Amino acid sequence: MIRALNLFRTRAAMAHNMLRAGPASATQKRFLSIHEHLSMGLLNKYGINTPKFVPAKSAEEAYEAAKSFGGKPVVIKAQVLAGGRGKGHFDNGLQGGVHLVNSPEEVRDLAQKMLGAKLITKQTGAAGRACNAVMIAEARAPAHEYYAAILNDRVKQLPVLIASNQGGMSIEEVAKENPDAIVTTPIDYTKGLDMKTAEGIAHKLGFSSSKLEKEAAETFVNLYKLYEEKDATQVEINPLAESKDGEVLCMDAKLGFDDNADFRQEDVFKLRDTTQEDPSEVEAGKFGLNFIKLDGNIGCLVNGAGLAMATLDVLSLKGGKPANFLDVGGGANAAAVKKAFELLLESKDVRAIFVNIFGGIMRCDVIAEGIIQATKELQLTIPLVVRLQGTKEAEAKKLIQDSGMKIFAYDLLDEAAQAAVQKAETQ
Repeated sequence: MIRALNLFRTRAAMAHNMLRAGPASATQKRFLSIHEHLSMGLLNKYGINTPKFVPAKSAEEAYEAAKSFGGKPVVIKAQVLAGGRGKGHFDNGLQGGVHLVNSPEEVRDLAQKMLGAKLITKQTGAAGRACNAVMIAEARAPAHEYYAAILNDRVKQLPVLIASNQGGMSIEEVAKENPDAIVTTPIDYTKGLDMKTAEGIAHKLGFSSSKLEKEAAETFVNLYKLYEEKDATQVEINPLAESKDGEVLCMDAKLGFDDNADFRQEDVFKLRDTTQEDPSEVEAGKFGLNFIKLDGNIGCLVNGAGLAMATLDVLSLKGGKPANFLDVGGGANAAAVKKAFELLLESKDVRAIFVNIFGGIMRCDVIAEGIIQATKELQLTIPLVVRLQGTKEAEAKKLIQDSGMKIFAYDLLDEAAQAAVQKAETQ
């Protein structure tokens, strides 16, 4: 169970942060994440109970939203796609992205400080992410907090419902400190999650009455229905609360969706917020490129996620520091290769470029044409090391040789990587 949790989170983090691609990509794609208020709205459409909430994009909207709760205490939450918001801080000095407040005036003041500022959490890095919206939600005091998530277990090759009576905290910590507190239930694709099974899970969690057990079971069934019908990769509720006034509520929601299903989930993918993503990655996606910035000085252009990761490893073993992860996939053309070079050269730290292509679906001569075009049009001045193997390899090497440009070609990966590291060091 712990293995399933860790594997899912590792894959999800890599996918979301490193392998995002646009609709034109023929390469591997992964997950879409959406803001909390949008996730809560989707839960409501599936009959899943949440606290009442109103999103706002200005301080005045937040003020009016708070007034609509009739003077009751409310929670204001920064809408930023990152975990740890409550313990984060804004670049203007405001501490915390989640606050319990008692008046609309206080909501307005906090919204003014949050909106337009960057929230920095353990997941965003030092740069933080812009807060362009806040969510005002009714404050519903929990009598007890639980955890529930549906995700795909790669070991069992089935979706699983992971539940615990220790919610409101890191599920990884619960799994480490008290694994017996976690109930893991595989779900048969052909049968789905039935009420009898769901009621059994709710009973194990220890809800205080049979009425609340039934409400929790209905919540589990509807969460799975959402997971299945919306091509979700993650449905995580933390906390799932038994409120003091006697209801089962999803107090927070984190949803992820399979990018490969974008053609049949248009309503969900319209909810994507590209302002939460790196502009370079968004631009790369338009050309079918998978791109993520790193902090090194060797720009990398590779085809295939596996080969790209191996290339980064080899450069590191040779003492180099990759400046990016860039996978051009199997459907790139000369224009996409040129765009890839433009993205690499955006960083002033790049001292050399290493192109490592294994031609299968992607032809080496197409890559060579793109390299030559980019070198000419971008007036490339830093060293360019190229390794091309596979389909149309001979034609590609001839194109490079006949170009008369200063391109360093190698056949062996070790030699090419070593050359890239040396040239970056001497620039």
